[in-house]
Amino acid sequence: MVVRRAKTLARRLWRWLRKFLLVALALAVGLVLVYRWVNPPITLLMFTEWLRLGHIERDWVPLEDMSDYVPLSAAAAEDANFCNHWGFDFDGIRAALADENRLRGGSTISQQVAKNVFLWPGRTWTRKGLEAGFTILIETLWPKRRIMEVYLNVAEFDAGVFGVQAAAQHYWGLDAGELGPLRAGRLMAVLPAPRSRSPVSGDARINARGKAIERGAATIRADGRAACFS
Repeated sequence: MVVRRAKTLARRLWRWLRKFLLVALALAVGLVLVYRWVNPPITLLMFTEWLRLGHIERDWVPLEDMSDYVPLSAAAAEDANFCNHWGFDFDGIRAALADENRLRGGSTISQQVAKNVFLWPGRTWTRKGLEAGFTILIETLWPKRRIMEVYLNVAEFDAGVFGVQAAAQHYWGLDAGELGPLRAGRLMAVLPAPRSRSPVSGDARINARGKAIERGAATIRADGRAACFS
């Protein structure tokens, strides 16, 4: 009798869990589809920064209104093979694990969009698992240009400063469409630690990294690895 009740309870729990997972998946797919055309109104990080600081700087700008150097520099700094993978750069992950001084880590732009837009900062296995799921959805349902556009509009470039338009205004009083290769490279050089780095600080390490990004951007443009977003 006890065994039978336990089995019945287990079946009920499994049915409820299955329903919950199906509903959660449907909601996730629906939200990703909506954000293919609708700009995310706010992210969890933006909200927490607004609570902490009392304000944030943000001004959404379409990809076509940005200087070409901006997405090129972003790819060079964060994901040189952005156009050649489906969300996960396994070669990049292996290289990042082998060389801690490498220019970028193993997380792709698609993974960073998944984390920044749909999830929360952190390094838990739960968050990483959800990030992988959202990355697959994003790569399946969004074109590469949309992924790059969203990334450049939600990335943080200083405390409470989100997106390249707000960053360009914050640091130089310019629009994102006015950034040349030098400024675009130095702006991306503050990643992934924008609260402790500045593109206008004159820091030799930032300047050197900016130059490396500038060269990388030129290489990506020349060898065709920017075809999916340029």
